[in-house]
Amino acid sequence: MMATPTANTERERLLKLAEEYREKGYEISFHPNSEDLPDFLKSYRPDLIVRRGEESVVIAVKSRTSLNSPSTTYIRNLAQAVAENPGWRFELVMTNSEDAVDISQAEDSFQEHEIELGLQVAKQLVTQHLESAMLYSWSLVEATLRIVAHKEELSLQRLEPLYLVKQLTVEGVISKSEYQLLMNALSLRNAIAHGFKTTQLTQNSVCELIEVTEKILKDNTAVV
Repeated sequence: MMATPTANTERERLLKLAEEYREKGYEISFHPNSEDLPDFLKSYRPDLIVRRGEESVVIAVKSRTSLNSPSTTYIRNLAQAVAENPGWRFELVMTNSEDAVDISQAEDSFQEHEIELGLQVAKQLVTQHLESAMLYSWSLVEATLRIVAHKEELSLQRLEPLYLVKQLTVEGVISKSEYQLLMNALSLRNAIAHGFKTTQLTQNSVCELIEVTEKILKDNTAVV
């Protein structure tokens, strides 16, 4: 059977992700067999699992056109199974071009003082509407990462959040613990933005994201 354009797009994105993780020293496992999976994953068929040290990441790649009701339920159950096991995290990656930043439709990015004010608003949102707080906080994360990348004079090929986080970590601008927190937050942001519920979203998780954003902004934009 000939693969559909959607399947081809998802596979291309999966291969690209695998290469990015491999370059960072992760062990790669494409569509692992049941016997190679831990017990809590044996009823699933993950697209990709990457491992490095004590960190294990289960990755699912989807397009909007492939997110029907059965696949949505499957993704939600898979994410929940992963969340219940320490040392493991789930990453949902969307392939669609509309998820990328269209610079032609964007005006100026948030500046430092606007981010600082926004983070104060986000703190208030935490107690009012958690999902909104996460989405708004993540927008401030991305603006912060762009500012830091500019100040570090990094040449960025893309502006997607996953790419930004990984590049700044490679350059040593973001610490390993900050990287882990941002990756976990990105997974939560993606789940919420694409209409998924997640029990992993808590006031503490959003507050930690706000705090690390404040720290990254302060540490990397302070006048020397």
